[in-house]
Amino acid sequence: MPKYLIEATYTAQGEEGLRSKGGTDRRKAVGDMVKTVGGKLESFYFGFGEHDAYVIVDLPDDESAAAVALIVNSAGGAKAQTTVLLTPEQVDEAAKRAVEYRPPGL
Repeated sequence: MPKYLIEATYTAQGEEGLRSKGGTDRRKAVGDMVKTVGGKLESFYFGFGEHDAYVIVDLPDDESAAAVALIVNSAGGAKAQTTVLLTPEQVDEAAKRAVEYRPPGL
């Protein structure tokens, strides 16, 4: 199953909810959400800096990842950014593929 990194930045509303219910409640809520689209929560961490939460999930496909991003971003508690994660083996396979490309200006 493809893996995705979700980096979330909480809004003021999201920060209030986090303070009132705690981090473990947030992890459970995200895990429950991911299950509804056939996925699995691999890890959930809070951090300092540009993003407040770093989440790695296994999801069936890109459409499931898009559905998760749409619901999180529309709910108003956080702004989420999703990145597809590739294994080293997937990168090896990509490097073997022949691709024709013409750089701009040539």
